[in-house]
Amino acid sequence: MEPTHIFSEPKYLIVVGGPTGSGKTALAIRLAQYFHTEVLSADSRQFFREMSIGTAKASPEELQAVPHHFINSLSVEQTYSVGDFEREALALLARLYQKHRVIILAGGSSLYIKALCEGLDEFPDVPDSIRAAVEELYQKEGIAALQQELAQVDPLYFEQVDQANPQRLIRAISVYRASGFPFSSFRAQQSEPRFFTPIYLWLELPREELYQRINQRVDQMFSAGLDAEARSLYPQRHLNALQTVGYQELFDYFAGSINQEEAVELIKRNSRRYAKRQGTWMRRDGFWKTFAPDQFDEIIQYLEVKSEE
Repeated sequence: MEPTHIFSEPKYLIVVGGPTGSGKTALAIRLAQYFHTEVLSADSRQFFREMSIGTAKASPEELQAVPHHFINSLSVEQTYSVGDFEREALALLARLYQKHRVIILAGGSSLYIKALCEGLDEFPDVPDSIRAAVEELYQKEGIAALQQELAQVDPLYFEQVDQANPQRLIRAISVYRASGFPFSSFRAQQSEPRFFTPIYLWLELPREELYQRINQRVDQMFSAGLDAEARSLYPQRHLNALQTVGYQELFDYFAGSINQEEAVELIKRNSRRYAKRQGTWMRRDGFWKTFAPDQFDEIIQYLEVKSEE
């Protein structure tokens, strides 16, 4: 049974956020064990079975410690959108809340967290010709051209997006070109009503400590076989799932445009930059409560207060 002194009704979704490398997985598992409940992942890279080392998935032992959902649930060959995740996660939560009052949501993908907790905004239709033009820009001039245009037309979203992911950049630029309005303006609409109450926890570390942890984790990934994992995926490098930090840099190395040492340093740098952008959208939202990763007792006390509001 879940602790009886906390969370009677309504249903609660404890959202564990934080920059990459901050300890979200460990906290989510510990909270799930405390509440005798289950974990949903909102990390869009961990959905894919073939991407394990480079996405810092929980170990098999950690995954067995409590029930997990949306980890290793797809192949990189499958097309899967944030709308698919919203629909499937809501259906799953409706089932899980029949036996649990509290569910844990963990992950660093802000758009997926927003989709589940607030609902997706209505984005304008983008004509195929416009998206094709943006994709042609990427093919001819590279990702730097996309970064430059998005920074100019939508600096707010540029600070939040994974700037190493060309598909995210192409989508945002296409929306702007089609509508004349920045992509970020469509992400600030009124929230959809949900049948649960989210409580947002953000793990925060001093910047130097976080960056050191990120660098160490990248080194550990290579020791665990990231190079071999990425090589096995190199023939599929064009797929959307693989347009992400940790793989794109190695694909450039395999193609001969950079050496291995440069690839390692780029992964570290891009991971640090991604962590910084994650902090940007947390501060923009304004509803996250920040904790150090080792403040478990304080987190439980905070959840007790929130359950009484």
